Amino acid sequence: MNVAVVGLNIGQLHVASWIELREWARVVAVCDVDEAKAEGLAGRLRGCDAVTDLRAICLRDDIDVVDLCTPPSLHFDHIRQVLEAGKHAICEKPLVASLTDVDRLAELERETGKRVMPIFQYRFGRGLQKLKLLVDTGIAGDAHTTNVEVAWRRRAEYYAVPWRGKWATELGGVLLSHAVHALDMLCYIVGPAARVFARTATRVNPIEVEDCASASLTMADGSLATVSATLGSPAEISRHRFSFANLSAESNTEPYTNSSDPWVVTGDTPEAEARIEEALATFEPEPEGYAGQFARWHTAVTGGRELPVTLADARASLELITALYVSAREGRDVALPLDSDDPAHEGWIPR
Repeated sequence: MNVAVVGLNIGQLHVASWIELREWARVVAVCDVDEAKAEGLAGRLRGCDAVTDLRAICLRDDIDVVDLCTPPSLHFDHIRQVLEAGKHAICEKPLVASLTDVDRLAELERETGKRVMPIFQYRFGRGLQKLKLLVDTGIAGDAHTTNVEVAWRRRAEYYAVPWRGKWATELGGVLLSHAVHALDMLCYIVGPAARVFARTATRVNPIEVEDCASASLTMADGSLATVSATLGSPAEISRHRFSFANLSAESNTEPYTNSSDPWVVTGDTPEAEARIEEALATFEPEPEGYAGQFARWHTAVTGGRELPVTLADARASLELITALYVSAREGRDVALPLDSDDPAHEGWIPR
């Protein structure tokens, strides 16, 4: 598979992950509007070209997949260009600016026969994957409560990048750009939300979008979840704690790798502990993070199977984010899924 990576901020981590998969993947082009950045990275890779325009990538017939790490407001148009050029698209979060845009991408996927994979690399941490095994096998039992905490620090220099901190270009704040992975981890394990109530505030930096948020969720299975997120914590942590009928599971608190080991899983009884130990003995570790998602993508594409993360997954994530923004703005509970005629399908950005 020949890969092009477009956007070389977070995209540099994507390039490093593709290199881990060199047995079947080769980065043949990197693209950034900063020509020096593109040339500097390409110069460290064998057989890799540096370009400054996505159109040049789309015109090449030797590229199989384009990995988009561009600013959020550009994602829809960039994905459209890639699909219409006959290439698969992988795209960083947030995928697009509305549920309507996700639905349009689904139509383009059907029309072009090419596939879109949104990035949710936290799903593939081994700690979270072990819990997923315990839930899917029924060992965990019914969910009771989940606590999610995202406490990171973003300073003025972070927002010196022109597109950050603005509704029109970043599309949102801590909920959309930072806590989105933590929310996805919650729903990946417990399932979708049925009702949400949220509050947001801008307290850390003088920006348009929110940098603090709290939310209360009733999940579709009847369990409850609380979410706290801030970009003003001097000590950075991420934490998930799940309480099920037969076990509790708590992540490590590393801010950007908390889905990886170690997690603490505690059975409710000696019998539950034995079942947990027996199940985890069958766990087969796979690559984590971006490399883990890309490896699973390759297996799915070459085998004609469902992608490890789909447009439907991105739609569910954005529907939850939409509901949280509507709730915070209007001060009310919001039920999910949103009604088909709800104007929020057109986006959460304030008008």
